[in-house]
Amino acid sequence: MHQVKKVHLDTNSIRLAAKNIDNGAVTAGYRANREDVIEMLNKALATELVCMLRYLRHYYTVTGLHNSPVKAEFLQHALDEQDHAYELAERIVQLNGKPDFNPATILMRSHAEYNESTNIHEMVKSNLISERIAIETYRQMIENLADTDPTTKSMLVGIMTTEEEHADDMRDLFF
Repeated sequence: MHQVKKVHLDTNSIRLAAKNIDNGAVTAGYRANREDVIEMLNKALATELVCMLRYLRHYYTVTGLHNSPVKAEFLQHALDEQDHAYELAERIVQLNGKPDFNPATILMRSHAEYNESTNIHEMVKSNLISERIAIETYRQMIENLADTDPTTKSMLVGIMTTEEEHADDMRDLFF
């Protein structure tokens, strides 16, 4: 049988450390470089915003009687990307950072590109490529965090799961 290791928690030091309320959710035990994590999350935020805008553009510009299922998929993905942006912005604030929504620099900070194609095949292809970029971005972010920030890591795993579903959806539409 597997034996559980007994853990001793120092209640007095935990309570003392918790009294430093200036840092909100960031306690003395936080092991990641907060500034680096905030910068990484702001780049992911920019990527999600670009992806949301690209999907919205494709949703509003795709035409054709037989394209309503594709149009619906574009809208759902845009809403999912918006939710991801909200999650990232909230985590940035929890880490005492400021989410960067500056429209003048979003494209420069984004890992994905914006696409103004009017051809449905090119729309789906650009979305598939962008989803693959997002998956790899989140994979590297998760790897870089290791176990230094379990809350951010957990959030990124959840977002990456949705991005993998999006990539699968776009691949199905593409082929």
